[in-house]
Amino acid sequence: MIELRQEHPLEGLLKLAGLARSTFYYQQKVQQSVDKYAVLKSRICSIFDEHKGRYGYRRITAAVRRAGHLVNHKTVQRLMGELQLKSRVRIKKYRAYRGEEGQVAPNLLKRKFDAKRPNQKWVTDVTEFRVGGQKLYLSPILDLYNGEIIAFKTARRPLFDMVGAMLRQAFERLRPRDKPILHSDQGWQYRMPIYRRVLNERAVKPSMSRKGNCYDNAAMESFFGTLKSEFFYLNKFNSLDELEAGIEGYIHYYNHSRIRLKLSGLSPVEYRTQARRA
Repeated sequence: MIELRQEHPLEGLLKLAGLARSTFYYQQKVQQSVDKYAVLKSRICSIFDEHKGRYGYRRITAAVRRAGHLVNHKTVQRLMGELQLKSRVRIKKYRAYRGEEGQVAPNLLKRKFDAKRPNQKWVTDVTEFRVGGQKLYLSPILDLYNGEIIAFKTARRPLFDMVGAMLRQAFERLRPRDKPILHSDQGWQYRMPIYRRVLNERAVKPSMSRKGNCYDNAAMESFFGTLKSEFFYLNKFNSLDELEAGIEGYIHYYNHSRIRLKLSGLSPVEYRTQARRA
């Protein structure tokens, strides 16, 4: 009707269409109005794409706020629904329990997944990836102070050499006064005498989950779930070398760029760096 107004009187058009004058002007106003969430939607899409679909509405909200937008998380959740943006779910992990051989350490961590300073409480585990019938194993150490992956190694076979190399990398971060707890499950790698001996040489206290209780190492389980849902299951890999390089890239992203809500919307490295300056 708006186009026809250029050639015909409005009164005639309204009579023909059976519309009241007020209804016509209301519809015209609605059609010409600007979406007040247009800028916010654009920002949400940009953040979602930047992080390759890894962020849910709460983390998107934190990132939007960091960019200077004052917005409620419920608004972001609703807009993401309208935009059909949704993060992925999590899936199970590799299990390394092989029986009762070796020595089991007591559970010193006791599900207290917080730390007041770096190198106070560490957690570790091994997870498995499959590509084209081949397997790749990842062994990382996570610092419970800020959730940072402080060391990691990958290998085609889950031998102790992988764990040993990871430990040597982690020990480079220790200062003379640091005596962290290193918590794991009861996997065979952690019950070997050499594992206990290597930890003892650096005054690192071993701690282990109770048998068959994944909640005792929930922080490590959570990282593996995030890694697989945000990286592994969102991509296709032609070789283990390609997967290995991708894991390294994701861990760098996880440490340096991926914000954590419990760290006031900072990445693990940002949080550690700011705390050191304070």
